Amino acid sequence: MSKETKAGDRRERGLATYREVYGEDAALPPGGSADFFDLLIIDQQFSEVWSRDALPIPMRRLLTMGVLAATRRFDILEIQFARVLEAGELTEEQVREVVIHLITYVGTPSSGDLYRASEAGIQAHRERLAEKPTGE
Repeated sequence: MSKETKAGDRRERGLATYREVYGEDAALPPGGSADFFDLLIIDQQFSEVWSRDALPIPMRRLLTMGVLAATRRFDILEIQFARVLEAGELTEEQVREVVIHLITYVGTPSSGDLYRASEAGIQAHRERLAEKPTGE
C-alpha cells in the first residue's frame, strides 16, 4: 500500500469518526481548502484517538466534556451537549446530572457558564427535533 493510500485511509477514517462524534451535518473542512490544523485534527485526533476500540465514543465524549468544562471551552461543550442528546447517548436529565457533577470540579465561578452551555445544547437539540418531519 502506498503512503498516499495509507494517508487517504487515515483521512477517511478520521472524517467518518468526526461525523459520528459531531453528526452527519457537522461542518467539515472543504476538500482542498482545509488548513494544516484542520487536517491534523481529523487525521490525528479523530482517526487515531477517537476511533480506538478500547473506549466507546460515549465514554470518550464524557471525558471530553470534563476537559472542556475544566478549560472553560463552553462553546464546544454546548455542541457536545447537543450532540450527546442527538446521538441518544444521554437524556436531558443525564445532561443536567453531568453539569451537577462537573460543577464540583470546575467550581462555582464557572457553574453559570457550564449551566448555560448545557441548557443551550438541550435547546439546540429540541429545535432540531422540532425541525424534523414527523415519523423520523
